[in-house]
This record gives sequence, structure tokens and C-alpha cells, in this order.
Amino acid sequence: MSADIISLLFIAFFAGLLAGFPLLATLGVAGALAIWLGDIGLVSAPAMVWSGIAKYPLLALPLFVLAGMLFERAGVAARLVALANALVGPRRGAHATVAILVCLFLGGMSGSGTADAAAVAMVMIPTMTRHGYPPAFSASLIAAAGATAILIPPSIALIVYSVQVPQATVPALFSAGLVPGVLAGLALIAPALWLSWRHGFGEAGESARTPWWPALKDASWGIAAPIIILGGLRSGAFTPTEAAVVAVAYAAFVGMLVYRTLDLCTLYRVLVDSAEISAVVMMIIAMAGVFAHAGSTLGAFDALAEALLGLTDAPLGMLALIMLMLLIAGMLLDAVSILLIFLPILMPIVERFGWDPVWFGVLMVMNLAIGQFTPPMAVNLMVTSRIAGVGIEKTVRWCLWMMASMLLALLPVALWPELVLWLPRSLGY
Repeated sequence: MSADIISLLFIAFFAGLLAGFPLLATLGVAGALAIWLGDIGLVSAPAMVWSGIAKYPLLALPLFVLAGMLFERAGVAARLVALANALVGPRRGAHATVAILVCLFLGGMSGSGTADAAAVAMVMIPTMTRHGYPPAFSASLIAAAGATAILIPPSIALIVYSVQVPQATVPALFSAGLVPGVLAGLALIAPALWLSWRHGFGEAGESARTPWWPALKDASWGIAAPIIILGGLRSGAFTPTEAAVVAVAYAAFVGMLVYRTLDLCTLYRVLVDSAEISAVVMMIIAMAGVFAHAGSTLGAFDALAEALLGLTDAPLGMLALIMLMLLIAGMLLDAVSILLIFLPILMPIVERFGWDPVWFGVLMVMNLAIGQFTPPMAVNLMVTSRIAGVGIEKTVRWCLWMMASMLLALLPVALWPELVLWLPRSLGY
């Protein structure tokens, strides 16, 4: 009977996805159906909904979403672009490099790959098009560079991972994601420059060099944001949740009083938009709690983990299998959803092989970052393609180069865990 209900749990889940139902409804209905048929206490389902979101680290999630949107609407991205242009200078491929660098830095404010990609695409794609870059190339590049935001602190994906895996704290994950995030971003510069030279994208002297000092002064308020957030965390001045509150207050101060690009009307719109995004994420997390309760009580996740372990007992072989599975899943679902669905299955395997949960979390999120710009259902690419006015099918030839570059950056992170762990260990996390 239990095996039949376990099969039904996953059949109902995948049938809902294929039918196009919202993920939160699919998770909730499949979980509730399994709980009811398995007679394991349907009355406990509401409690599972509440316990799924009643976790202290999750308080930071809607606040970082709000802070990221405030920085975006305040015009921080445009000022960072101006500074990066001044520093990179006039050379072929300069605008492509600028787009990557701005995505990296903006990721330290938003924590969301989609928000990062959207903000940079709005500023950079029109400029890159004027300088001879095909819109499909620009959309692919910015979608890939924006994906690094879920690695660089304050990453929303890493916050969700810490809630699912209490052994990995938010400060440890934030510091662990910094080096791989920068490595992934820098890895994108090589194909960006090579493709620019090979196809003649951009003019040889793309634009006149602008003075860097005025650009630095104008962008300094935005540059200070990640310094304040990470510096406060490191010094112990505030917790990750308190850091999110500080980020919101600072973003509102910069947008309303320094740059004066935010008024009360815009602020209200930002509050509404960020509330909608946060509500969707929190509802998915709540419904995932029901699904996880059903799967763990019935022993479904342990059974799946054992099935995976039966395929190979070699650590590298198992790791390669997991990474391939996550890469495929990342092409179809967003990172938060994948974390909620796969972590209950994968954590027994992590414990079996004695892998460090912080390292595994960063490796998992880095893999999911690749999925954010890999067709067919790449969330970042959907946003940047719409802004660029091109179909996703036209971006495939460029996305393959970005994907190969990020996979090469993923390889040393997978083979040498110390690349991830030395910084949190040095900081005492």
C-alpha cells in the first residue's frame, strides 16, 4: 500500500507540472492527496503549511527582494554601468565586459538572478545594440551574468537552502558563495571577448573614455551597499535578517534622498511588486512543506535516495549524476522550486558520502544558476529576450558558449571543496 501511495505522490506531482498547473498547487495537492490516502493525518496539513514558512531565516527573503527592487528603481544599475564603462575603457568587447561586471556587483544588492538580469538588460541592451552587438547575443550574455546573483551574497537561493538544511548557516553560505560567484562571472568574460572579436561586435573604439572619478562619486552610494551588508554581517553588528532590514532602509535612503529617483508613488509600486514576488515564493515554500511531510512520512525520499545510491557507489560518479539531474531540472524550473523539491531526496546522499553541506549547497546553487539561462524554460533568458525583442530560439547559439564557460567554472568548485570552504572557515563560520 505504501509503495502505491508513494508512486501516486510523484505521479500526481509530475502530472500537475505537465498539465501546466502552478507549482504551489501541484505540490500542495499531491502532498495532501498522499497524506489523505496514506492515513497519516490530513488534519496536520495546515500545521505543515505554517511550519514550512515559520522559520526565522525566511524573514530575510522578502526584505532582500524589496531591497533589490529599491536599488533597481533608484537607478543604481545605470550609475554602475557608467562607472564600469569608465574603468574598462574604449576597446572591442568593452560593453560585453561592462555588462558582466555590473551584473556581478548588482548581485551583491538584489540576491535575485532575474531581478539582476532585468535591471542590467534595461540599461545595457539598447546601448549594446547601438554599438553593433546582436540583441540575441546581448540577451544571452546578460541572462548568464545575471544568474551569478544567486551565488553572490545576499543570495535568496542560499537563504532558502539554509532553511532546508539547518547545518548550513546563512553567514557560512554567503561567504562560501562569494568566490564561486566571482569565478563564474569572470569565466563569462572569456567567451564574451572572444565572440566580440571573432564576429566584430562593437566598434574597435566603442566609445570615448569617460572620466572615472565623477562616475565613481556618482556610483559610490550603490557601491557602499554590499560593503555595509557584508561588513555588518562579518563584524557581528547584525544578523542576516537584520542585514536585510538595513539594506531596505539604505536603499530607500539612497533612492529618495540621495539620487531622488524614488517618490512616494514609485515607493508604493515597489512595495506592491516586491510583496507579490515574495508572496509567490513563500506560498511555494509553504506548499513544499506539505509535500515534504508526505514524502518523508511515507519514506518516499529515502526510497529515491536509495535508488540513486544503487546506481553507483563512487562519490565522483554520484556527484556527476546529481549535477546532471539538477542541470536538466534547472532548464525547466526556477532555483527556489528545485531546492524545495530535490533537497529532501539529496540530503540522505550528502550524509551518506560525508559531503560538507555548505560546499554542496554552493555547488547545487551554482549548477542551478546555469539552468537560469539555458533554454527551453530559462527564467533569466525569458526576461532578457523580451527586453531585447528577440525569440528565445535565436539565443541558443550564444547560450551554449555561456553554458560551456560556466560548466568549466563549476568543475574546480566540484573537485576542490576548499575553493568554497576556505573563506567561511577563515571568517570563523
